[in-house]
Amino acid sequence: MKLGVFDYLQKPVENEACRAVVAKALEHGRLDRENRWLRSQSIDDATVIAESPGMKRVLALARRAARSTATVLIQGPSGSGKEVVARTVHVHSHRGDAPFEAVNCKALAPGVLESELFGHEKGAYTGAHAARPGLFERAHGGTVFLDEFGDIDAEFQAKLLRVLQESEVQRVGAAAPRPVDVRVVAATNKDLRAEVAAGRFREDLYFRLAVVPINVPPLSERREDVLPLARHFLALCCRGRSPTCSTPPLEPPSARPSSRRAGAGPPRLRGSASNGPRCTG
Repeated sequence: MKLGVFDYLQKPVENEACRAVVAKALEHGRLDRENRWLRSQSIDDATVIAESPGMKRVLALARRAARSTATVLIQGPSGSGKEVVARTVHVHSHRGDAPFEAVNCKALAPGVLESELFGHEKGAYTGAHAARPGLFERAHGGTVFLDEFGDIDAEFQAKLLRVLQESEVQRVGAAAPRPVDVRVVAATNKDLRAEVAAGRFREDLYFRLAVVPINVPPLSERREDVLPLARHFLALCCRGRSPTCSTPPLEPPSARPSSRRAGAGPPRLRGSASNGPRCTG
């Protein structure tokens, strides 16, 4: 039963009991498929808003990629929605009910990143008072999202390549590796082909990751998404506030003399989200 058996029958098998168990198993399967479909229609914290043709193509590719087991490499500018695409891949895959674990590789020092991803044993280093599973172990059966992946150093690139090749991780201070079953989705704002050509990124690791490459266009090339995203973030800011808080009306850029002030940088999803509270007061 622990290995996934739905039910069992004892000999001698009675026809009525057998039919009842089979009917119950079929109903369980139907409910499971329905639950997966409902989950695929709504990505809780990663609501997908795509009105532009470019972003619709990206999401269509993400949903197709979800049906495979291949690793996915998402490239695009900072704040363009790469994690939303990664969550789309996860939710639409057969791993959608399992954990989605994300880490910003750039935000952690190499030694800390190794412990965070692979875990550590008790006494592995000063302050390691207890064994701790890493992100790969916690995501077993699900998806690991490695954000800002293009910034890791050469030594850690080699360690991660081994994880992808062998499907196992070795905790810091452990004597033997542990098997893991995860799908890896990596994201970066760098051109990894250029990084490979410059000798800063391993070519074998690049090809391990870029089995399904997805390029997310910047928001500056997705004008149709700007207003829907602004309305979405404003609505999120109003949620949980006072009952009198309401979303202010937004007009399309064409109704104003200029949609962006001169010299302004490209708009970003992260910036739009952080500006929401200012607009709502």
